Amino acid sequence: MTTVPGTPAPAAPATPAGLATGRADAGVGASVLRPDGTLKVTGEFAFSSDLWMADMLWGATLRSPHPRARIRSIDITGALKVPGVAAVLSADDVPGRKTFGLEAADQPVLADGQIRYQGQPVLIIAADHPETARRAAAAVRADYEVLTPVTNAEAALQPGADPVHPGGNLTRHVRIRRGDPRAQADIVVSGRYQVGMQDQAFLGPESGLAVPAEDGGIELYVATQWLHVDQAQIAASLGMPEDKVRLVLAGVGGAFGAREDLSMQIHACLLALHTGRPVKMVYSREESFFGHVHRHPATLYYEHGITAAGRLVSLSARVYLDGGAYMSSSPAVVANAATLGAGPYEVPNVAIDVYAAYTNNPPCGAMRGFGAVQAAFAYESQMDECARRLGLDPVEFRIRNAMSEGSVMPTGQIVDSAAPVAELLRRVRDAPLPARPSPGGQAGVAPDLRELPGGVSNTTHGEGVVRGVGYAVGIKNVGFSEGFDDYSTARVRLEVVAGEPAVTVHTAAAEVGQGLVTVQAQIARTELGVDQVVIHPADTTVGSAGSSSASRQTYVTGGAVQAACAAVFGLAGRRFGVPPGDLSLAGGKIVSQAAGVLCELGTLLGTEVIEETVTWRHRPTYPLDPETGQGNAHVQYAFAAHRAVVDVDTELGLVKVVELASAQDVGKAMNPLAVAGQIHGGTAQGLGLALMEEIQVSGGVVRNPSFTDYLIPTILDMPPMKLDILELADPHAPYGLRGVGEPPTISSTPAIVAAIRAATGRPLTRIPVRPDDIVQC
Repeated sequence: MTTVPGTPAPAAPATPAGLATGRADAGVGASVLRPDGTLKVTGEFAFSSDLWMADMLWGATLRSPHPRARIRSIDITGALKVPGVAAVLSADDVPGRKTFGLEAADQPVLADGQIRYQGQPVLIIAADHPETARRAAAAVRADYEVLTPVTNAEAALQPGADPVHPGGNLTRHVRIRRGDPRAQADIVVSGRYQVGMQDQAFLGPESGLAVPAEDGGIELYVATQWLHVDQAQIAASLGMPEDKVRLVLAGVGGAFGAREDLSMQIHACLLALHTGRPVKMVYSREESFFGHVHRHPATLYYEHGITAAGRLVSLSARVYLDGGAYMSSSPAVVANAATLGAGPYEVPNVAIDVYAAYTNNPPCGAMRGFGAVQAAFAYESQMDECARRLGLDPVEFRIRNAMSEGSVMPTGQIVDSAAPVAELLRRVRDAPLPARPSPGGQAGVAPDLRELPGGVSNTTHGEGVVRGVGYAVGIKNVGFSEGFDDYSTARVRLEVVAGEPAVTVHTAAAEVGQGLVTVQAQIARTELGVDQVVIHPADTTVGSAGSSSASRQTYVTGGAVQAACAAVFGLAGRRFGVPPGDLSLAGGKIVSQAAGVLCELGTLLGTEVIEETVTWRHRPTYPLDPETGQGNAHVQYAFAAHRAVVDVDTELGLVKVVELASAQDVGKAMNPLAVAGQIHGGTAQGLGLALMEEIQVSGGVVRNPSFTDYLIPTILDMPPMKLDILELADPHAPYGLRGVGEPPTISSTPAIVAAIRAATGRPLTRIPVRPDDIVQC
């Protein structure tokens, strides 16, 4: 059995259990169906926005309409007069630390007089109905002194720039130097590239339910990616010990990095403690665009030196990331963009400088790919231009320069497990190409408009449509880096329930849609040979599992569950006087290598309960040298390649992605079906960044905070995909696995843009590609 957080629709703030029967053969390597899958498809799964409790209030947030301003005055009289309003709180009502943040507590819980981005929370309100709370917010009269915003990250770092924060506008600069970047080259290829601001666009908006506890503490049921880091920040602002702030993971409707930062967590808790009643907060779709961080927009200057024989000699790169108004995880994003900035290629001489700046644009932080996405668009665009200048096939040029196991990164770190970059490229290159549609369709039959750019809008019948094929490959680190103490805690309990042996696995790891609940159960079945596995709802009553980000949970929490299972089995063997090295569990039976089946596990256990809690760490990483950027900063690297086939209407600037082929090394496919799902999903987000997804910000003001104007790929935009999954085990990882979720997003975007370049001959140095970038004006 596998417990699923978030089912069925709750009538109280608990995380109820949905059960799916497990099988002994549903272990590691099997395509086990997700127990939450059917529930989500049928609408029975309870997300955090479905939480409900008797006598609860509803919270709302008053946000600044200006990207930069000073608050002159606020009059809440009108809000307090609205019938049903229970509380109106400001920064003065925050009892503890007034600020929060992932890497630096630089973001006010509620505005402290300064406004640094449009949508910054100013006041919070609790009322007996959500509409009442919103009307009360609209009744507040706030007077602002509007100031000129700082909106260009590169300009913000120039001498004399207006500071967004008193300490200046630089959040971090990572400098990497290896070899001689001025080494002689036959050809120098330079480019300036830009990446727009992408939104995670998860479908479940920010939401949660805070409940005052009898001991004076608070219980929060919330959709998040990292329960314990939320707990620490909330407790600091509430002025409470952490053990008085208890979090339970509610059903999460997607995350992709945006739920690493706090949104409504402290606000809901403040309102609940102030009123003494449960308080629920749910953002609208528009508010969600202002309530979470986004992908960093970037400007990237790249210059490669190459030989006439097609070898990379040097790379000089300068990258500016727009971190927006507050720090969030910008320092770590900078490090990834720098350390991975040369791509999966052998480049002996490297000079990379990556900067992140404060601006008055929306705050930016974690999103799938985490700095590697921006860098990949630049270095892969450069690879295509290098190949073009040499008259080489773009795949052949990449293969000549591809790194492999034993290669040295620009940081000096040796890649000490499989790095099949050339193999991945060959596989996508050699995959059969899709057939071209017959012009005009069959005789006397109109072409299927769904197969043409513009689709059923009937914009073209095939005239001006050109096909292009493009390639890209990417590299991504897995797990937290630069010496961060990256670990996960797992508690495993073995007992007899209803006459059958059963295992309960308890971690704080957030299931955000990636299938972690399923994988934990698979590991327990594999290690303990027990059919019935219950995954306890994630909460803060067990040690931290870290964040569900950085492609790390299967690696780190999977490692913790494996280690805890081994500890349980070892303890069982010692308790009953049986050497554990000679034993295994299979189908609920104790099996000896020498003597075969000894007895039923249930018979051996009786009423005994065996429980072990293990904190598991991967091998250590180390900080970068601040002058040279040298150091073993990462625990593992993952690689993926894409081939994109596109049809482009060169007269209208319309693009149809005809097919995507992907090859990826996953080390070990823990659940092959889930792996395929991750590759499809990551690729879809890469397609979105290539062609349509961008938060339009003008003068610090967001122009398109809705799914009407912020476009994401639908099922009609996603083409057929060919997947080629390699399993080249990493000897340092549990089961040899590699993180899966992020690499597809990294290589899919530049592959699609490369295909459009091949079709049009246009340089295309900015993403997303717009129709006017394609049309020859």
